Amino acid sequence: MTVADYLAAQLAESHRAYIERNPKSRIAYENSFAYLPGGNTRTVIHADPFPLTFASGEGSTLTSVDGHKYVDLLGEFSAGIFGHSNPRIANAITDAMTRGWNYGGTCTYEKELASKVCERFGPSGLQLVRFTNSGTEANTMAIATAQNVTGKKKILVFSSGYHGGTLVFPLAVMKGETVAPMNLPHDFVYAPYNNISETREILDHLPQDSLAAILVEPIQGSGGCRPADRRFLNFLRTEADERKALLIMDEVMASRLGYSGYSAEMNIRADIMTLGKYLGGGMTIGAFGGRRDIMELFDPTKSKLFHPGTYNNNVFSMAAGITGLDIYDASEVDRLNNLGEKLKTDIQAILMNHGLYPDSYRSPAAGLMEIDSLLTGTEGYIDDHSDKLIQLPSMFVTGRGTASQWQALFYHHMLERNINIAVRGYTPLHLQVSASDCKAYVESIEAFVIKHKAMLTS
Repeated sequence: MTVADYLAAQLAESHRAYIERNPKSRIAYENSFAYLPGGNTRTVIHADPFPLTFASGEGSTLTSVDGHKYVDLLGEFSAGIFGHSNPRIANAITDAMTRGWNYGGTCTYEKELASKVCERFGPSGLQLVRFTNSGTEANTMAIATAQNVTGKKKILVFSSGYHGGTLVFPLAVMKGETVAPMNLPHDFVYAPYNNISETREILDHLPQDSLAAILVEPIQGSGGCRPADRRFLNFLRTEADERKALLIMDEVMASRLGYSGYSAEMNIRADIMTLGKYLGGGMTIGAFGGRRDIMELFDPTKSKLFHPGTYNNNVFSMAAGITGLDIYDASEVDRLNNLGEKLKTDIQAILMNHGLYPDSYRSPAAGLMEIDSLLTGTEGYIDDHSDKLIQLPSMFVTGRGTASQWQALFYHHMLERNINIAVRGYTPLHLQVSASDCKAYVESIEAFVIKHKAMLTS
């Protein structure tokens, strides 16, 4: 049997069992076609044959309309870092509600949250901040800011980058194999992630003095939790300086991995930094900030750059964010990172012990770092200290996360064991995840490897 035939058969059986187990979710999905296209208002949460419909969440647990409880290892794609129904955040929002909302003016909450954000993320280069309603808005504003500051138009972006629903850059788009019809029509320049030599050549072929900004995620979220090589980020910082362009660090997801953001952990200074996800305590929020001389252009008394937004300073996101930053303090950042590192090491040990990693991966601390090429595709190398390119295995763990049919089969395998993850395998830990939750996940991964080992190693 070929791998393709095997996967088709296994997926068909997983779908059959899933349909039988979740009749109420199926009905909810089919009924919603009457008022939602495809029964969906958020593409990324669709799953075949239909997504689960959840009724409630508490702590680290989600409950579906069919009454099944799932350990939540998705954490709302990192926005839900506080877990479900955190009482301190609930109290903050309740207190804010008692004071009214929709002020149509400035409020005490935005001033307090802004001071906390600037103090916390100052080491990454953020001196002044402006709030938005999403990470997408934050990145949109950051690009427009860079173009206004520099008087130039070109924006360098990288393969597999995701900066919001209108700023998506899969490798296939960059190679001209497909298009991204929802993307904003900026003058984007495409370059391969983590590839210094190809990126340098692309930059050198640009018209002189045309680059406004370099937009990069220090760890790609939707692109597979892929960390940028430190040398690559230092190269981008140098290129931005030499070309009088701005370096925009998209830390909408990555900022949770360091108390002052991941840029600070890597000792890289951003000109503009974008934030979002957990920053609002699980509420709707985004933010962009950076060097004082840049951000002061938004000072209304100077009337330079215009930035409206009815809900930029809404009291729910502001109040929840204030409490959320108090909860996710330096000790909690360290604790969560340590939990994630142990989980990564445990998963890698399984992949090594069952022969899915070749002998060259035998260091348990090693993580795969990927380097893209617009010429040859994606290859991988093992760590920050090795330049030797190697072929990626069938199943792997990246430096800051986990590794379409294999993904779909893995997803359904986890649901069968009452563990909720993203369809693509994304598992950003949140503060309510326990060591026992991680243990259950590791055991489920080993069960998956054992079940499908013959095909995974073929």
